[in-house]
Amino acid sequence: MTARTARRVLALAALAGALSPAAQAREEPLWEAGFGGVVLELPDYRGSSRSRTYALPLPFFVYRGEVFKADREGVRGVLFDSERVELQLSVGASLPVDSDRSALREGMESLSPAVEIGPSLEVHLWKSRTSGAKVDLRLPLRAAVTVESHPKYIGVQFFPHLNVDLEDVPGLKGWSVGMLAGPVFTDRRYNDYFYSVGEGEATASRPAYAAKGGYGGMQFILGASRRIEQWWLGAYVRYDTLRGAAFEPSPLVDSRRYVAGGIGLSWIFAQSDRKAAPAR
Repeated sequence: MTARTARRVLALAALAGALSPAAQAREEPLWEAGFGGVVLELPDYRGSSRSRTYALPLPFFVYRGEVFKADREGVRGVLFDSERVELQLSVGASLPVDSDRSALREGMESLSPAVEIGPSLEVHLWKSRTSGAKVDLRLPLRAAVTVESHPKYIGVQFFPHLNVDLEDVPGLKGWSVGMLAGPVFTDRRYNDYFYSVGEGEATASRPAYAAKGGYGGMQFILGASRRIEQWWLGAYVRYDTLRGAAFEPSPLVDSRRYVAGGIGLSWIFAQSDRKAAPAR
């Protein structure tokens, strides 16, 4: 896999939860497929002031099966499901970083793209009886592995957060809105990969630094999507603050808060005749 291909695939995978349609209570096709485009503005990594704009193709695929699902919550497998609790398999990703194009990382080894996979315990705290509004507590724990010819394990991320989903918001008829917020925790190995500076990599302006594990800041995401006949429109904005993070003193951190976002449009050209079971 080339770096460009990996960047495109992982940019979309990492943001699948923000730019995908919300599950709704009405009867819907088991699957839908489409194609479009997305424009994203993303930092190289959490703590980097250098951001890049990505204009990428946006494959649109929704699957509403009993076990495997692909929707606004990402691509996942439902391992256990009850009225109050679900155990799912969740997936995330991080983008590659070319150190030759980063002033902070100049002379250091480039960062490979990585995939994150692990279980997510989801507790259904509240759901409206008259609308699609609901509040969930989500507890995803993911192990990260680089995507390269010789993959390596680079640590664990834990992101407990509250998630609020709203359907047909007053004043925004037809729109689905999702909001989430929570702290990020990463282990020493994960932070070492992104934020440590070895003795051989130290310079006058970049002292050696050994990252520790622990609290990794707060993350807030607001997303919205709307289906208009065969068209789907989605957008999101994300705010991160790294104040108090275990790796905040790293010389590779030059932005302790930032805003990222994106917008996508897809044309849905195919769907199944079979209907999916209504979402809980």
